[in-house]
Amino acid sequence: MRNLTLFGILTTLLLSASVVIGAGVDLGQVQKQEVNLSAIMMFLLFVSGTLGITYWAAQRTKTAKDFYTAGGGITGFQNGLAIAGDYMSAASFLGISGLVYGSGYDGLIFSIGWLVGWPVILFMVAEQLRNLGKYTFADVASYRLGQTPIRSMAACGSLVTVLLYLIAQMVGAGQLIQLLFGLEYWIAVVLVGVLMILYVTFGGMLATTWVQIIKAILLLVGATFMAFMVLKEVGFSFEALFTKAVAIHKKHDAIMGPGGLVTDPLSAISLGLGLMFGTAGLPHILMRFFTVSDAKEARKSVFYATGFIGYFYILTFIIGFGAILLVSTNPAYFSDFVAGKLKGGGNMPAIHLAHAVGGDIFLGFISAVAFATILAVVSGLTLAGASAVSHDLYANVFRRGRVDEAQEMRVSKMATIALGILAIILGIQFEKQNVAFMVYLAFTVAASANFPVLFLSIYWSKLTTRGAFIGGFIGLITALGLVIVGPTVWEDTLGFAKGSAPFQYKFPAIFSMTAGFISIWFFSITDSSARAKEDIAGFEAQDIRCQTGIGADGAVDH
Repeated sequence: MRNLTLFGILTTLLLSASVVIGAGVDLGQVQKQEVNLSAIMMFLLFVSGTLGITYWAAQRTKTAKDFYTAGGGITGFQNGLAIAGDYMSAASFLGISGLVYGSGYDGLIFSIGWLVGWPVILFMVAEQLRNLGKYTFADVASYRLGQTPIRSMAACGSLVTVLLYLIAQMVGAGQLIQLLFGLEYWIAVVLVGVLMILYVTFGGMLATTWVQIIKAILLLVGATFMAFMVLKEVGFSFEALFTKAVAIHKKHDAIMGPGGLVTDPLSAISLGLGLMFGTAGLPHILMRFFTVSDAKEARKSVFYATGFIGYFYILTFIIGFGAILLVSTNPAYFSDFVAGKLKGGGNMPAIHLAHAVGGDIFLGFISAVAFATILAVVSGLTLAGASAVSHDLYANVFRRGRVDEAQEMRVSKMATIALGILAIILGIQFEKQNVAFMVYLAFTVAASANFPVLFLSIYWSKLTTRGAFIGGFIGLITALGLVIVGPTVWEDTLGFAKGSAPFQYKFPAIFSMTAGFISIWFFSITDSSARAKEDIAGFEAQDIRCQTGIGADGAVDH
């Protein structure tokens, strides 16, 4: 009862603050632009609705299984929509359309890379995850290996991935709310962070799932309408769309060829590897396979999610080229038309296009949907990060399983608040980054640390605890290190001189993934300890459960 009272107080304060902001009260800050009241009303309607869902979910979230996996009662179709909602992030909607707007055809490389990761999940890990795991992918990775070292490594990989991914979502949310309300960027980021904490702390996976499902439906409807209106503008002719875009864009013919974003073959391969295999290492996506009843429903989830996501990425391509036609030629959408500076920054072409094709009302709808997109993703991310702290580190590493559900859930909620605060701080620091590229960095860590350990723990009988622990950390440290000393962080974020980055590749996955796999292999085959013999001997029993699912409903921590 105390939780629900606190929930009500926070909800009232948050909505009151939003109304005050929407009314244009100065709050000591210089407003960025004229406030769009239609957009604000749509936004408040969505926020009210999702807070209602969270209240409903909070009353039904009683156990750890409810909090982490919605009680395992989500159907394959519902989970497929929720996964699509989780995956169609700010990077997908705002970032890819922004990349296509700026660089043309090459912007599609991100959506293709993200999409082709789904067959990897479908055929290699979805069923195995559901049969072997309980709440997190660390349950699978540590099934026959040493609990303390493997869970520690998996939790570190999860937390770094979650934080990098959260940065991208917070940047997209901050720029969107800044544009919508005329707020200072940092205030917008704080607003998003508070909502995120509310959803996860009180509603758990059940609230997160339904926010993701509703958001997926709204986003698909909104993006379909935008693409339809763009094609209507050119007589439903793709040839006319591309011809006009080439004539208008400052790069002209270059937007229809490769090389706008990725200039050499090694970078192209590295980018593709990171996007494809990073998908199979994302903790918030892997966690969704524990919300269904069995392996069959897990496979259905991937099937439906792949269809929804593939259709959506086709729409973002049309939206990006539509923005070239209808946004780049209209000075109303620019803070400096001569310099080409869009209001709200380089991630906002899709939002401006919504206004161009549908006026203020549709701008309000698509802004609310974009905000829903971000909230759905950050809620899933925060829940994954909190579960890594509470379930993997606290319950199984520090307390070695000697903990009750109430204690574990309490720690999870504390971790949610801490992650929310950290996400706000980092979101403010990385304000100028393209959100699609920031998500790639998260995918790089997931592909280099999480995926190798998860994949080899399922399929390689000679994997040992030492190999997975050392190799996983080498993959993680290599990925993180190359990201920091690469040009994007070293030069663009830290402010060092152009060309001074010690590592000159923007896309380091090919190096860090290789380091992770080779290290795991080497430290496993050279391990002759008694623990290694146990690890190898346990593979047969694991493989039987992995393939049959016998005992999956009773998954326990070993």
